[in-house]
Amino acid sequence: MSEPVVYDLKGLKCPLPVLKTRRRMADLAAGTELAIETTDPLAVIDIPHFCQEDGHDLLESIKIDTGHRFLIRKGEKR
Repeated sequence: MSEPVVYDLKGLKCPLPVLKTRRRMADLAAGTELAIETTDPLAVIDIPHFCQEDGHDLLESIKIDTGHRFLIRKGEKR
């Protein structure tokens, strides 16, 4: 499988990272992986919750120098 696309959401504050992620995920095929990078400290709560609610798999959640990185695989539900 190819490397996931990195979606740079650094500098955006809650709720924008989740709203933009939801919009971006809607355009992807099921099984596609998307890496999200954000500086919003609330994203560590919001992104996992979004994945659970929308049926996506949160594959990775790690702290990086510029904030946080999430790796999400789009689920079948949406």
